[in-house]
Amino acid sequence: MSRPRRLAVMLVAVAAAIMPVVGAAPAPAHARASLTDIYGDVMCVACHESLAVAQSPQAQSEKNYIRQLVDQGETKRQVEAALVASYGPQVLALPPAHGFDLLIYIVPPAVVVIGILTLVLAILRRRRRSREAAARPALAGPALTAADAHRLDEELGRYA
Repeated sequence: MSRPRRLAVMLVAVAAAIMPVVGAAPAPAHARASLTDIYGDVMCVACHESLAVAQSPQAQSEKNYIRQLVDQGETKRQVEAALVASYGPQVLALPPAHGFDLLIYIVPPAVVVIGILTLVLAILRRRRRSREAAARPALAGPALTAADAHRLDEELGRYA
């Protein structure tokens, strides 16, 4: 494979790894909130479980509060902002995407991309070495003397 073709293959692999991360667009800000969507992104502050599975009295209270906000026509962002104002930032299942917490969103995709590039480079290097080894003539070892050949035949005869 030519060098430009290898580069193209690597770029396609990197693009395929990055697309799920980059392509995930948030919902429009004016879209009406969905209860199931919010329940998955919010935690119960008492039992520290997702509201989608939490059954504590505090979770029921939070669900009722969210239901009231959704019934009032609030968007998902507005509901989350109201929950943070009422319960604090620990109510969100995912940390905000700014400051030090931004690393949570950057490091894992970067590690995946670096891993893919390392794997691709290792495979290409190994293929190149195997092609080079196949192209080289096999090195012949030193020829056996008559005494060594006789001794080898005797040794192999013992095991036959």
